[in-house]
Amino acid sequence: MFNIRCILGSSAKCWISLPVCRQQIRMCTVPHPVAALCQVTATPDKEANFSACKQLVEDAKEQGASMVFLPEGFDFIGSSREETLSLSESLAGDTVSRYTQLARKLEVWLSLGGFHERGPDWETDRRIYNSHIIINDKGDIVSVYRKSHLFDVELPEKGVSLKESGFTIPGPTLVSPVQTPIGKVGLGICYDLRFPELSVALQRHGAEILTYPSAFTVATGAAHWEVLLRARAIETQCFVLAAAQVGRHHKKRSSYGHALVVDPWGEVLGDCGGEKPGVMLVKIDLEKVSSTRRNMPVQQHRRDNGFYQSLEKT
Repeated sequence: MFNIRCILGSSAKCWISLPVCRQQIRMCTVPHPVAALCQVTATPDKEANFSACKQLVEDAKEQGASMVFLPEGFDFIGSSREETLSLSESLAGDTVSRYTQLARKLEVWLSLGGFHERGPDWETDRRIYNSHIIINDKGDIVSVYRKSHLFDVELPEKGVSLKESGFTIPGPTLVSPVQTPIGKVGLGICYDLRFPELSVALQRHGAEILTYPSAFTVATGAAHWEVLLRARAIETQCFVLAAAQVGRHHKKRSSYGHALVVDPWGEVLGDCGGEKPGVMLVKIDLEKVSSTRRNMPVQQHRRDNGFYQSLEKT
């Protein structure tokens, strides 16, 4: 059995035990970097959100994590467009500053999975980016990815109605995978998960780990969350780490939870469940990436881009 430490809330602790093959047993007998995935319930209260996230980061560091992943909307989840815009900040604002100080103090890398960043023309258009920020253990911002695909979905039969583009600017480009203590990490955010072109592009540029910090709705999460994460892992032969929002944020919105770790073969290594905030720790064995790609060399079998576009010409 392979044990993943999962700390739920501020005190209760549990172990997730999963059957594994011999290769994964070897993961536990040699030192490998530890990643921590956080599951939180953000509200419009930014101070309370920071306090809760800070505690999870400190718990993760104490348990040996070298990189901690926070979900989309870690800073806050507003109850209206007006509240969301009023609570937003620039990268130079107080929220990001507090996290850079925390990373430097604890000497831990942070993935801040979806920050409400005021756009370049904020004073005139009052629009924001949904930004994924990577901070190193010196407290430096080393990468910022701005969400490419915006969640504009109407599912009346499921009670889902969100239009992210109403106040959010789509990011202009992907960013190169980031070399971190746990491996080379490719950045996405939530709805990006539904676009395999993004994950394949990141893999082609060297990603060993893909991360999709999210705030999936309950309806879409129950239907698609795990299968999409497993699909992205299988097709790229990467680890996939997905921190998540969970529970009720305010009277208008709830999130699915189930922060997940998937290995390059598509096996789910850990799941934080759909009830409570917490943090899950997992050892990252990059040999699993190498061996999976060596034994099934999918990327070598991929045809050039022109081949896949040829259908459009016929």
